[in-house]
Amino acid sequence: MNKKANANEWFVKEETQLLEFLYTILPDRSLNSVKGILKRGQVFVNGKATTQFDDKLQPEDRVQIRTRVATDDVKFKGIQILHEDDDVIVIEKEAGLLSIASDRERQLTAYRQLSDYVRNIHPQNRIFVVHRLDRDTSGIMMFAKSKNVQQALQNSWHESVRERTYIALVEGFVKQGGTITSWLKENKAFIVYSSRQPNDGQKAVTHYEVLESNRRYSLLKVALETGRKNQIRVHMQDIGNPIVGDKKYGSRQNPIGRLGLHAHALAFQHPTTGEEMQFESKAPSSFLRTL
Repeated sequence: MNKKANANEWFVKEETQLLEFLYTILPDRSLNSVKGILKRGQVFVNGKATTQFDDKLQPEDRVQIRTRVATDDVKFKGIQILHEDDDVIVIEKEAGLLSIASDRERQLTAYRQLSDYVRNIHPQNRIFVVHRLDRDTSGIMMFAKSKNVQQALQNSWHESVRERTYIALVEGFVKQGGTITSWLKENKAFIVYSSRQPNDGQKAVTHYEVLESNRRYSLLKVALETGRKNQIRVHMQDIGNPIVGDKKYGSRQNPIGRLGLHAHALAFQHPTTGEEMQFESKAPSSFLRTL
């Protein structure tokens, strides 16, 4: 029998191979799940990561399974991993970092850094975009680890995502919350604009409530019913309260030196396990200082 040290650590009792040992200590896991844990580099033997299923284990060897692959020695620029499992990676992104590559920036993106990270663990590992944040928007976003999981999430987005809320710092005094509905279109200059005429573009619905407000600025909690490009930015312009720092959509002030939009919360049903997952990120302190 294998001696267990804690919830994620075991000591080997007798000589065996690593994969066989993993099957023994993870009896509720499927074959593919156990192989996935090993492939991603979550298994450590005597403190060293390994992906070799046929590694020989000796009595008293210490085997650890780390739930988060990203360890303290992994250095990212502008992102932090909040959660990682067999199927998804949830991150917090800083303002100023692209989610994915554009014509002007192909290297330093959240997608590129995470791709390099998972491929460093195993060359065949990949990640897939589930949704995006604008470059100057900070906060929580999610990537899938397989095409199947990506498609499952995107195809059931409205049913799977329980909450997707933002914190927005806008110009002017907002007295009370409400709902904005319009149809969005993009012109040749890549500027999105609203139409009130039904079916004249993509339907967009935004709900908002006031958290704090003074004469100059208001802090809003914004919930998306639909997820269109630049939706919150356009809708805040529509009600006469553009997002601070958003010159593209009518802002004339920028006391915080960045766009006043932060992806605050993401709650969803896990595409494989069905577990309810929820992640939150506090509003940047610069938002609060203006109030």
